[in-house]
Amino acid sequence: MQTHEHQSTATRRSVSRVVRGMPATDGAGVELTRVIGQPVLPMLDPFLLLDAFRSDRPGDYIAGFPAHPHRGFETVTYLLAGRMRHRDNAGHEGVIEPGGVQWMTAGRGIVHSEMPEQRQGLLEGFQLWVNLPAAHKMTQPAYQEHTAAQIPLERRDDGQLIRVIAGRTARGTRGPIDQPLTEPLYLDVTLPANAVFEEALPPEHNAFAYVISGQLGIDGASRPLVRDELAVLSLGSGFGAHAGGEGARFLLIAGRPLHEPVARGGPFVMNTRAEIRQAQEDYATGRL
Repeated sequence: MQTHEHQSTATRRSVSRVVRGMPATDGAGVELTRVIGQPVLPMLDPFLLLDAFRSDRPGDYIAGFPAHPHRGFETVTYLLAGRMRHRDNAGHEGVIEPGGVQWMTAGRGIVHSEMPEQRQGLLEGFQLWVNLPAAHKMTQPAYQEHTAAQIPLERRDDGQLIRVIAGRTARGTRGPIDQPLTEPLYLDVTLPANAVFEEALPPEHNAFAYVISGQLGIDGASRPLVRDELAVLSLGSGFGAHAGGEGARFLLIAGRPLHEPVARGGPFVMNTRAEIRQAQEDYATGRL
C-alpha cells in the first residue's frame, strides 16, 4: 500500500494527519516505537518505516538486532545517545556514536547485525527505511557514514539549531548524505521556547515532522504535537512551525516519491511478490 498526499503544490504546507507511534519489538526483542510501518501509516512514499528507540533500561535494547538480511531499499540509523556496533557479511564493521548517522544502501542484498555497544545507560535514536527505485534495487550495497562532527550545524539568530544530515536548507547548509534517487532532506531541529521556524521544501516531495521532545505547533494541526507524534504534511513549497513554552525538538524529513508498486517480505522490499520469493530463496541458499 502506498500513501501519497495530493494537495496544491503552490501553498504553505499544513498537517494533513497526525499519527502516534505504537509500541513494537524488533530484532531480538528490542523495545521501540513504530511510527511509519504500522497499520494506520504503512508507508509515506518513499519512506517505508520509521522506528524510534529510547530507553535507559538495558533489558529493552541489550539483545540488539542479530544478523539479518535486507534487499531493495536503504536503512538510515541516526543516534542521539548511546553507541551501536554494526557488522555485515562483506567484512564491513564500525560503531555509530552519539550524533552519528549510517545511511546504508542494501541494494541487491546484505546480511548485517546492529548491536548496542554498551551495557547500561541511555540508548536513543531512529531507524528510517527509504525505498529504492525498481531500476536500482539490485545495485551494489554501499554505506555513507558520518560522525556527529561531520554533520553541519546551522545556527539561526534566535537560538535555533538545525543539524543537516541530508539535503540543503533554505540558508544553504548542505548535509553530507547524497542520494539523488530520492533527494532526501533530513533535518534535526531544536527550537528554543516560542521560536518560529521556517523552511523551504521541494514542492512535490512527501514530508513529515516527528516530535522528539517539547510541543510543536504546525499549520493545520488542531493542537500542538508532542513526543512520538508524527505530522504527515500536505504538499507545498514551505513549512512553518512554532515551539511551545519549553521549546521543541523534531525531525523534518522529506523525499521524492517513487510512485512504484511495493511488495514487502519482512526485511525485503521489492516491486513484485515474485521478486520477494527470489530474495527469500537467495537468502536461504546463501546467495544474498
